[in-house]
Amino acid sequence: MDRDQQAIGWTKIELASRVAQDLEDGWFVNLGIGLPTLVADVIPEGREIILHSENGLLGLGPKPEPGEEDMDLVNAGKEPITLKPGGCFFSQSESFAMIRGGHLDAAILGAFQVSMYGDLASWKLPNAPLGRVGGAMDLTVGSKRVFLCMQHTSKGLPKIVEECSYPLTAPRCVDRIYTNLGVINVTDDGLVVQELAPGVTFEHMQEHTAAPLKIHTTSEWQAETLNKHD
Repeated sequence: MDRDQQAIGWTKIELASRVAQDLEDGWFVNLGIGLPTLVADVIPEGREIILHSENGLLGLGPKPEPGEEDMDLVNAGKEPITLKPGGCFFSQSESFAMIRGGHLDAAILGAFQVSMYGDLASWKLPNAPLGRVGGAMDLTVGSKRVFLCMQHTSKGLPKIVEECSYPLTAPRCVDRIYTNLGVINVTDDGLVVQELAPGVTFEHMQEHTAAPLKIHTTSEWQAETLNKHD
């Protein structure tokens, strides 16, 4: 995180909690590698969210307590996890059948870049010899909603841009962007700020975003955007 952003905005766990607030009871949700995995630790009490990992798991719980890790039980990022009662294991082919069959209500992914049109770049940095081709290319197409959970900048450079300069994972697939600075909806009218994190002004967010932002305050419009894929 940039030095001038350390005193404002959400911490990583607060960011994950903010994402979790928007997950509805009964949803099946995939958690991508990295920051999105923190969502498993902060599901709101009393809300049943069934978490999916593309390596063949359904019903993920929070991370295990120190010393309780079982390295035969890991998520797609090879991090130790727990499994809730009723959780299950299955083959990776069955896991991708779930994804490609449209059975996931949302996918929460990370990103290297995202454009103002919702284009996602998440698998390869320009100078890297090899990319990390994984489930994201299927998840962006097969999930009903695609939410990004990420830091707003990387090494001082904006990750939200007018056009992606990195190789694309998928075009026009992102519905909502959650960062340490706030929440942004991707709409036909551009990037619309829904919420600013504590201490963050619209001007500060715009300064750290390489694409134009707007503000919309109509709650009905926000709800319509969130549920447009139902």
